Amino acid sequence: MDIITEKEFDSALDSSMLTDDMQKLLKSEKRKKFIKNSNHNPDLMERLTMRAKRAKLKSRHGQTAELYDQFYRDHKLLLKLFVILGVMPLARQAGRVTFSWKSYQMYYALVFYVLTTLVVLKVGSERIKLLHTTNEYDEYIYAIIFILFLLPHFWIPYVGWGVANQVAHYKSMWGTFQVRYYRVTGTTLVFPTLKIAIIILFIGCVLLSILFLFSLSQLLDDFLLWHTTAYFHIITMINMNAALFYINSKGTKIASKSLSDCFKKDMRIECNYIMIKQYRLLWLNLSEILQALGNAYARTYCTYCLFMSINITIGSYGALSEILEFGFSYKVLGLVVLTIYCASLLFIICDCAQSATSVMAEGVQSTLLSLNLLQLDVQTQKEIDHFISAIELNPPVVNLRGYALINRELLTAVNFYLHYIHPFI
Repeated sequence: MDIITEKEFDSALDSSMLTDDMQKLLKSEKRKKFIKNSNHNPDLMERLTMRAKRAKLKSRHGQTAELYDQFYRDHKLLLKLFVILGVMPLARQAGRVTFSWKSYQMYYALVFYVLTTLVVLKVGSERIKLLHTTNEYDEYIYAIIFILFLLPHFWIPYVGWGVANQVAHYKSMWGTFQVRYYRVTGTTLVFPTLKIAIIILFIGCVLLSILFLFSLSQLLDDFLLWHTTAYFHIITMINMNAALFYINSKGTKIASKSLSDCFKKDMRIECNYIMIKQYRLLWLNLSEILQALGNAYARTYCTYCLFMSINITIGSYGALSEILEFGFSYKVLGLVVLTIYCASLLFIICDCAQSATSVMAEGVQSTLLSLNLLQLDVQTQKEIDHFISAIELNPPVVNLRGYALINRELLTAVNFYLHYIHPFI
């Protein structure tokens, strides 16, 4: 359930509407005469009129949410790929992202999972046999790595289907926020270049998986071409999880930047406690979305970070040991590439989270601190204090349900782990 409910948000907007007498006056034939003969600013009156019209929009109405949910339209290509891979069987209904165990998407995911499981088990059994029969050090390391890369397939029901309801709620929160954003700011939230970036990521992730697996089948004698069928959806899923986190973080960053720009602009025109309260609730809504990102994908990215850390450890240790003992070879190059690949994906996630959280409060906070309190009434001053307190009490962070904070410090923790564990391997 949303922290900022529709009723609470509506009450903030209702308080900014004109009184009953003013509403009647705006609708009367004497409206122009009133504006002309009064001290009211015509531009300000026009803003109030437009705001009253926007207040009729309700984010709980499916058609309204569908109309303003530009973020979903921009990145639905990624979500469709997750549906095709059977990882996240979500559907779109009346402006909301939904999940049901009895949906066609779920039935497809079950069938796809069963078929791919048969292939994974077949390939996995051959990799385990190779692990027991090989005497070569480099082949032994590769056998371990190939077995490890099969493991993500078996936690799909846990990290995918098990959290699909929470992910659907998180995605639907974006539609609600964008309707509220329009109601407060009067502008539609747009995400420039996001759709192009998603298309590039979509094609890049698929091509990277194909090229990576095909090159392995050509370089390694015991890695047959048909073995790639067991790894393709896994490697693609790993790539797409990093891409999805990048898109979610970038969307949050763009939204926070747009919100702070609109807030700064409106404070120059109409600085009062009602306007500040509206932006406070809107900012809290966006902060809630960022926190929901960590909560919804907690299982996914906890296992993701652990998986990457283990592969970085094995890859770096195997490469260094091989170089020191036998010298550099193309097989060592594979271990180096693996280490760089996993480290890069882990860096992308940590850096994106850090980038999104660092700008969340920066813009609105600087605008609040730049206001001249001596020129404002007591109510407005109190609302500014409430806004600043809300930012301090609700720091924008990506918290994986208390297990870890996703930021650049996580890379330091992984680095410490590598230095600590290497002497014992």
